Amino acid sequence: MAESHPVVKDFMTPDPITISPTDSIERVIKLIEDHRISGMPVVDASNHVVGIISEGDLLVRESPMQPPLYMTLLGSVIYFESPKQFHQHMQKALGMLVQDVMTSQPITTKPDIPLTSAANLMLSKKINRLPVVDNDQYLIGIITRHDLVRALKPAVTYESLPD
Repeated sequence: MAESHPVVKDFMTPDPITISPTDSIERVIKLIEDHRISGMPVVDASNHVVGIISEGDLLVRESPMQPPLYMTLLGSVIYFESPKQFHQHMQKALGMLVQDVMTSQPITTKPDIPLTSAANLMLSKKINRLPVVDNDQYLIGIITRHDLVRALKPAVTYESLPD
């Protein structure tokens, strides 16, 4: 008999807490505190994932902004760092709505993907959660690093002892 390997749907949280792109940052903070979670998917009115917001996104608001290093040469500006990153940091720091602070185009996974593949994806991309979507890209769950740790618990089975 072939041994089945665990897949994402075996350990994901179905119907996760979500937020809308037009919700306030205050609402995100309240949901994070009330539900003791560290982030959540951002979904549109059709329940399609459009972003993800985490404690890390919120902490950007509190970190100091450093303009990119540059020098001028013959009247031209040469940047040593990306001005785009500075602009994104500034937008997050000043943002009042979820859409200003969230990470857009998040990495997602499917429910039938092997758990090991989801774990490798999280490790390689340095992310803590993956929204789980169906074939039509509707959100159906979320899998987190905590879920992966839970999956490591050895399965204990008790067999009936003969009488």
